[in-house]
Amino acid sequence: MTDGTADGAAGGATGGAGNGGARGGAAVCVRPDCPAAGRAPINARGFCPECGRRPLGHTPGGPSGTGPLPGPRPVPDAPASAAGLLESESTATAVRAQRRAVARKFTVRPAGEGLMDLPRVELPSLRHLIDDDPQPPPQGQPCAGPDCEEIVGAPYAGQPALWAGVCHRCRHPFDFTPQLRPGDLLGGQYEVVGCVTYGGQGWVYLAEDTQLDHQPVAVKGLLNDDDEAAQHAAIEERRYLTLLDHPGILRIINYVSHPDHDSGRLRGYIVMEFVAGVTLAQIRDYIARSVPPFDGPRVHQHILTYGAHILDALEYLHGEKLVYCDLKPSNVMHYEGRVKVIDLGAVRRLGQRHGRPVITEKLAAPEVVYRGAAALTELHDIYGVGKTLGSLSQQAKRAAQRPPGLGAASYGRLLARATAHDPRRRFGSAREMAEQLRGVLREIHSLRLEREQPEPSTLFAPTAALLDSGLGRIPGLERWLTGEARPVLADGRPGPAEVPPGLPVPFPDPGDPGAALLNTPTSSGPRRLIEQLGAFPHESAEIRFRTCRAHLELDEPAEADAQVRAAERIVGTDAAPYDWRLNWHRALVRLAEGAVEAARKEFDAVYGALPGEYAPKLALGYCAEKLGEHADAELFYQAVWQRNRSQGSAAFGLARLRLAAGDRTGAVDVLSGVPKVSRHHDAAQIATVRVLAGRLGHPDGLPTEADFAEALTRLPRLYLDDGRAKGHARERLRAEVLETALDWVLRYGGGQGGVRQPGALFGEPDEKTVVRARLEEALRALARQADSPEALEVLVDRANAVRPMTRV
Repeated sequence: MTDGTADGAAGGATGGAGNGGARGGAAVCVRPDCPAAGRAPINARGFCPECGRRPLGHTPGGPSGTGPLPGPRPVPDAPASAAGLLESESTATAVRAQRRAVARKFTVRPAGEGLMDLPRVELPSLRHLIDDDPQPPPQGQPCAGPDCEEIVGAPYAGQPALWAGVCHRCRHPFDFTPQLRPGDLLGGQYEVVGCVTYGGQGWVYLAEDTQLDHQPVAVKGLLNDDDEAAQHAAIEERRYLTLLDHPGILRIINYVSHPDHDSGRLRGYIVMEFVAGVTLAQIRDYIARSVPPFDGPRVHQHILTYGAHILDALEYLHGEKLVYCDLKPSNVMHYEGRVKVIDLGAVRRLGQRHGRPVITEKLAAPEVVYRGAAALTELHDIYGVGKTLGSLSQQAKRAAQRPPGLGAASYGRLLARATAHDPRRRFGSAREMAEQLRGVLREIHSLRLEREQPEPSTLFAPTAALLDSGLGRIPGLERWLTGEARPVLADGRPGPAEVPPGLPVPFPDPGDPGAALLNTPTSSGPRRLIEQLGAFPHESAEIRFRTCRAHLELDEPAEADAQVRAAERIVGTDAAPYDWRLNWHRALVRLAEGAVEAARKEFDAVYGALPGEYAPKLALGYCAEKLGEHADAELFYQAVWQRNRSQGSAAFGLARLRLAAGDRTGAVDVLSGVPKVSRHHDAAQIATVRVLAGRLGHPDGLPTEADFAEALTRLPRLYLDDGRAKGHARERLRAEVLETALDWVLRYGGGQGGVRQPGALFGEPDEKTVVRARLEEALRALARQADSPEALEVLVDRANAVRPMTRV
């Protein structure tokens, strides 16, 4: 199909029969709300000339004027409010039933496992779409009269929908009768097969191109050929469509005329490509009824994929200086495994102020509803995308349809920004929204399959720093020079002031005067960099942001905060509330000050603006972890980690959460998953060995013999000391592992009260002696690294304290 009604259904109607009224032998309109109050005679066409409707009790004919239209009888003596309710429910039920009847003609097959794979919609034969019994629109249509928004032809008080009549408000005529018949040949080329559906601008017909192997085409007519406004709308649609060439937008083929069967006058028709599929209004019904394949956790992936295709089409339109205006589920078609935006009759040029824009009010941006064409921009279309996607996801009410993990929250943030009441809070363009939408799509896909879907960010540069204060590093000599002899393994959570340098860095705004300078590589340290940036001769928010980060590197939060305030002045009071860069840098300063809750609030604002980005989720994961909200921290870290396993900071965050819960195996599994291509791979491998052989902070915190075996297997494979088999780093890590091994042997290595068999760890009968000897050797190797007599003395004493007893 190539067009949709307001509800995305093929045309259909409910009808009714009843008793008419008469006065003096002539039929008159006795409707209680008729302006003539029972005095207006019914005209020859069967309508009241005053209110423009058929009289109560009249049985109308069909499109050819023969035979009644079946339908329910009105409820006698029903109150007006009840009658209106019955009418509304009856009409809505008819529309839903009709929509489902059309959808049942299609077969929907499951989607592949690709990121943007959609279910495949198939139709056995195009002729299955032919409506052999066309009916007037069941909900009526807006009047085509100038400056009139009245609905004409709709059912009323149990009466059927009307084929023709006049608007009771402006007296403008309407006629919904199909103007073409099967077999009609248009332009000597296009043979009509039959009616398919009734759209916003008239009937849509299936035809065949007799000069091109009978290829199917769609022919779209007008509500009334003598209706100047409708004629103008069709011409405008034809003009725009002939200029457009995008795979996601319906393509116009030709424009032809054909004589009217009754008057002989020529009527104009648009010939378009025929797209056989279901509208998103029908997909919405599938989701609501949980019809496979819309019954599981992939529903939101499919909805986001629809959004990605729609935004691609809108980006093209906006690039052509056009606004779509009337985006809604019934104007988007899912056919085969693809998506196409249809019915471009409402398209307007950007900046066009004359004429009333064609919108669906409940899906239209508030500023356009209130101010009309004067407020119409691309942001109105962005709002329509959010509303369209939301109308689908609101029907996914079953638990099985909910996206996993943080996916639901990220999806909600995406729609919230797209449909913000204040247009300045919306995405600034279709491309900007598409980037964030694809990020959310990748997040949901990766969380569902637990398979990464990495994609470089266009807003944040990755950082070599790691959110870890020591778990992934070889301990220094001070580990043995101060404190207890064999301490509990520290989880490596950094303090708030250590976090800012470990977070991704926003790319400079290319429109900022300082962007070129900031994109130039420099080897200057933070102090020298502050001096250099201070000499920049122009006002630049990005220069201020970079200076802020340099002050944070020097642990100068007050100076950094002053730079953020200066950047806010440059951005301006009007734009500052909508600039996420300000929120980001305020959050960094709050962390440096130790105000984690305040930092979280600022990072949350960035998450709302950029729901598809890694960076705010990583920062929010740390804040939740620091505040003891481990369930929330898990959601944020998992969203980053599952999407990109090279994000070592997320892996270390998850490992810390596992260690806090006493789950050594879980921590090892996460750290082992950091791929070799990640810049944090070596740190993760070191952390894995330390976790396997470390003493955790609870009574059963010693490793198992399997943990030790794995640690001893991994230790020689670590890339340490520039790849050498021996070196200072390897000696220190070996000493740490052997210290815990001695504790393990003393507790489990046999003897009275032992619970393990002797030799379980190193395969030696006297493991205590073996471990003591190896640890003594390791500590003496550390003593050779000492850089002072005092350090040497401490390390030698530690070696002597563990040496095995010798027999004389």
